[in-house]
Amino acid sequence: MTVLVTGATGRTGRRVAEAARAAGLRVRAASRGAGFDWTDRSTWADTLRGADAAYLVHPTDVGSPDAAEMVGGLAREAVGLGVRRLVLLSSRGEERARPAEEALRASGADWTVVRAAWFAQNFSEGPLVEGLLRGELVFPAGEVREPFIDVRDIADVVVAVLTGGDRYVGQELAVSGPRLLSFREAVGEIAAATGSALTYLPVTARQYGDQLAGFGVPAQEVEFLVELFESLLDGRNSYLSEGVREVLGREPCDFTAFAREAAGAGVWKG
Repeated sequence: MTVLVTGATGRTGRRVAEAARAAGLRVRAASRGAGFDWTDRSTWADTLRGADAAYLVHPTDVGSPDAAEMVGGLAREAVGLGVRRLVLLSSRGEERARPAEEALRASGADWTVVRAAWFAQNFSEGPLVEGLLRGELVFPAGEVREPFIDVRDIADVVVAVLTGGDRYVGQELAVSGPRLLSFREAVGEIAAATGSALTYLPVTARQYGDQLAGFGVPAQEVEFLVELFESLLDGRNSYLSEGVREVLGREPCDFTAFAREAAGAGVWKG
């Protein structure tokens, strides 16, 4: 099987590619550096042609205004080229993601949607790292609790779904970590793993948006993020999902193990 992996240099795509190779699959890594661009349809056919399956992850957010058109367009192109087995990464509790999911379902593909909880690796890769390096994470999550998931679990689920024949076709799978943690508790776990004094400062989504605007983030993107955080971080996701156990037959990786491993790798050293 040849699997096309979009976002192959990103947080989940990189791990999906690694897990797929470990499972003996041929991986076609799709990224801008490899000539694939979600926003340029002329790059799609050459990237898709000859693949047997594909992992789709939207480059910004699956609930962004252009996601449904992009996901639907790429899925239809894939089906037209004989790439019928498609797995889309989506988000638990994000109502704005539903149009992209529906576009996938309407494409004629043999589809599976994997809806993930907040990534543990959001603390070790991306914009949150800078705050932790300064000793204080400023974020609009209040004291809401989230079952942070290790993205390697997501990757293992995706590969199991891709290699599972028809077993998971037409299914929506929700995946999470094994326990609920507040963002304050997560920062505390990172502090314990690093031996550093770290604090968490909750702010409103609007205050966080103003901060992003001050850093030069475009106004339209700021408004999208403010509305996204106001909805996703309202407590709706404070529950566990069984997808990792159901698909892999094992427990999800725990946040403490993630924090210790990342700290050992020097992720949060200034």
